[in-house]
Amino acid sequence: MWSWDTALEGLPLILRGFGITLLATVLGSLVAMVLGLLIAVALRAPTRWVTAPLRGLVEFVRSTPVMIQLFAVWVLVPGLDPLTIGVCVLGVHYAMYTAEVYRSGIDAVPKGQWEACVALSLSPVRTWRAVVLPQALRKVVPALGNYVISMFKETPFLSVITVQEMVHRADEFGSVHFAYLEAFTLAAVVFLAASYPTSVLMRKLENRLAQ
Repeated sequence: MWSWDTALEGLPLILRGFGITLLATVLGSLVAMVLGLLIAVALRAPTRWVTAPLRGLVEFVRSTPVMIQLFAVWVLVPGLDPLTIGVCVLGVHYAMYTAEVYRSGIDAVPKGQWEACVALSLSPVRTWRAVVLPQALRKVVPALGNYVISMFKETPFLSVITVQEMVHRADEFGSVHFAYLEAFTLAAVVFLAASYPTSVLMRKLENRLAQ
């Protein structure tokens, strides 16, 4: 039976877990965005000594479950803070996806733009900073936002390495008070309340950028 008193008692604990969930999502997203961009640029290197290992790494990470990656790093790097492991693993995992998003945006920059940069004798750094990346990023922002939402919804996997995120807190409260219905329902409502408005904003942003 549902108990409002029990639900209200567990809400503060759930919200504390949400703080950890939000922190892991924000930091993991920053790692994914920066590392993904670096990988996307590096994959355009003219030598296979750079591109081949990177492509192998991308395929390996994309082809293995994030839960296994979390557990493997947790076991292989003992003593490291579990939240740090979670942020790094989520960031690296999603960097492999954002790298492909960046690549598609870069490939969509018209060839004439590259040729114009050469004709104007722009340095490679200025070409990327002033011409290529502004055009590429404008095309891929909505897709990047969708990956942030996906990462947010995958933070419960951090519980396997003892991170006190929201679902872990819900399970903890449910086991102590025998109130799993209230605990996990609250966690689901908080997830929905945080992710749905973000999804709506991403759709509006995508429509605006498409104009």
